[in-house]
This record gives sequence, structure tokens and C-alpha cells, in this order.
Amino acid sequence: MSDNRIYFVDVTNRDGVQTSRLGLAKLQKTIINLMLDSMGITQSEFGFPTTKHELNYLNANLELVEQGVIKTTKLSGWMRGIAADVEESFKNVPQLKYVNLSQSTSEQMINGKYMGKKTPDDIIKMTKEAVECAADKGAKIIGVNAEDASRSDLDYLIKYAKEAKKSGAHRFRYCDTLGGEDPLTTYDRIYKIAKEIQMPVELHFHNDLGMAAACSIIGAKAAIDAGVDAYINTAINGMGERAGNADLVSCLLGCLKSAGFRGKYKIDENIKLDRAWRIAKYTAYAFGVPIPMNQPAVGDNAFAHESGIHADGALKDRRNYELYDFEELGRGEPEIIETGRMITTGEYGGIKGFRNVYNNLELEFKDEHEARNILELVRYANVHTQKPLTTSELKFIYYYPDIAAKVMTVSPYYEPIGAIKERVEAQKASSEKYSII
Repeated sequence: MSDNRIYFVDVTNRDGVQTSRLGLAKLQKTIINLMLDSMGITQSEFGFPTTKHELNYLNANLELVEQGVIKTTKLSGWMRGIAADVEESFKNVPQLKYVNLSQSTSEQMINGKYMGKKTPDDIIKMTKEAVECAADKGAKIIGVNAEDASRSDLDYLIKYAKEAKKSGAHRFRYCDTLGGEDPLTTYDRIYKIAKEIQMPVELHFHNDLGMAAACSIIGAKAAIDAGVDAYINTAINGMGERAGNADLVSCLLGCLKSAGFRGKYKIDENIKLDRAWRIAKYTAYAFGVPIPMNQPAVGDNAFAHESGIHADGALKDRRNYELYDFEELGRGEPEIIETGRMITTGEYGGIKGFRNVYNNLELEFKDEHEARNILELVRYANVHTQKPLTTSELKFIYYYPDIAAKVMTVSPYYEPIGAIKERVEAQKASSEKYSII
């Protein structure tokens, strides 16, 4: 067995939230980071340090790291592989230590996005400058992303990665941006790249052909077979753009339970599979996207048997028809559903109902000031998420009220200059009104 390992970089809070017509509140993103940490996931790509509405959330989550609340999971920021973006990122989020710098590497994207203004050599030059800037700012781990790597020339990818490595990059991310890769070509390409560059490889696959998990796992095998560590990029429940990203739980199970991997390849020893059910369930609730019944491991039917032969076989010995045990995923506890009187707390909740909710959580308040401060934060949290608050969210607000307040604070970046300033001033001076509805 190789000494190299498979690690997991979850991108739910970066790529998953780019799912069209969906998204997460900053409080929900924070809870996901806490759950990823509880699960022992290696890294969470937790957001965009150049995006203004992310900044309070990003800095507040790094405070959780400083306080030792998030202990295991490294929080990494994503930005374009441009020195100016790196400069801005570290100005906005000074405690940032882990970064991924992204540039397009395929002929299609270099021509199609830069419109002939950049050459492949320019891409390498910009990436090297960005890497050097990140290193100068004190970044501990610098990853370089090859967007559209699966349609990029193999020799060019190797050159791109080697040049980035010379400038101080620690990892190379192979991005199957269009989800057009298959396991056979994935293994071949990743093995060749990893063998040449001898630096850890991240596997980032989209699910447009339904093969994201398979490609991620076989890509990890190729990297380890070539003598380097592998970092599988995942999203919880496979969330992400278009058909989504590689599903976290599916990739974990593939590495732990599949015939070609079981006992042959090591994964990050910090990972606790028995937290899978809880994180999948919370993420489904937060996004408002139910887990499909037939979803591997966490779907309602993952351990359900109805046909006569299957039911009989499972009752005699569940190993007859189950590859792994539901307890391994943290499933099996009874689900308690209130069917009588229910007291909840939310944006219009009062102190009595609020106290009742927290009493049920066995959490007490030392005085009226503490209770009313937490009540106000709970009200804001309900406005913030527009969903009934979960036990995890209520506990987080109780134990870390100052950070919760920061996470939920978004200061709109609005400094009217130029044409918009003239329009606003003219509108104030004019009696003319505009029809909105």
C-alpha cells in the first residue's frame, strides 16, 4: 500500500453555492464549515475573498479557526490567478492562509474568454505572478487551478504546473469544467501529469455525464499510483453548477468500499464517515433541495428492501443485500416529529416562546439581558435564512453570539459615482417617478 493519501477538499461553500437559482445564507455556510470540521474533512473552500458580501462571513469564520472552534478543516479562499486579485484578497481577509488561484488553460477558453488578448505564455506568466504574490502575503498552501484542464493540451498543463511549482505553488488542480471527462481518459491524463510534476493533484469534476464521482476516484488512484497525494474536490449532495459537482459521500464511500480501493488506498485519517448523514440532511434543508430517494448512502431508499427475495435475504443477513451498514453513516436514530403543540421562535417571536425553545435544548440564560440579546440574534437569523432555525443554528448563536452577529452582517458596497450619482441626484430634485410594478 502506498504511503500517499487521498484527502478531501469540499467546495460546497464556493462551487456549490454557484448552483443557479439557489444559494446559502452566510449562517448556513458557517454551519456547513462547522459540520465539515466535525466530520474531519481536510479542507473547505469557503468562499470568495474578492466578493464584498462575503467578507464579514469569511473573516468571522477565520475567527472560529483562531479560537479553536474549527480545528481540523482548513478554510481556503478562491480567486482568479491574477496578482491584483491576490492583493485584494489578503487586504480584505488578512488571516487567509490557504488559497486556490484559477486560470483558464484550454485553447477554447483562452481564445473564447480573453478574445485573443492573451496567449498561453501570458496565462503562465500571470499565474506565476499570482503565486509569488500569495507566497509574499504569507499563504501556507497555494493551489493553482487549470480551468477546463480536460480540454487542455497535456504538455501545456504539465508546463503550467511545473512553472507554478517553481514560483511556490504546492498543488495542481485538474478541473473538468464541462464534465466531459470519463474514467479511462482521466486515469491516463492524471497519471501522466502527476508523474511529471511530482506535486499533489486536486481532482475537480463536474457531473454533466453522471461520472463526476467515478472520475474523481479514478483520478485519485492515478495520482497515488504516480507517487503523489490526491485531493478530491467534492460538494455535499453533489450540489453545483449545471448537473453539479462530485458528491462528497459517494466519493468517500468509493474510496473506502469499492472493490479496487478497499484496503489498498489510504484516506485522510481524520475523516469520520458517521457524520455523513447529518451533514447531508442539513445541506439539503439549507439549499431547499431534497435528497433523492435513491441517493447513495443518504437517500430514503438506500437501505430499503421490498421485493420478496431481497427482503427475505436482508432479514436473514443484511450483508446479503447491503454493501455497508447504515450505522457507519450516522443513520439509524429515530426521527422525532412533533404532532401536537409546537412552539417555535423566529423573526417575530417573543421572549416566552424563545425561552421555551432554548429550555428544550437545555440551554439557560444567566440574566434577562443575555436572553434578550440572543433573542434579537435569533430574530435576525430567521430574517437572514428565511427558514425555521435548526438546532445547530440555535446552538451556534447561543455559544458564539459575537461571531454569529458578524456572519449575518452584510454591508452593501454602494458608493455612487459618475452616471449613477448624477441620476440619483437628479431623481431627488425631480418630481418624476418611475413605475416599478
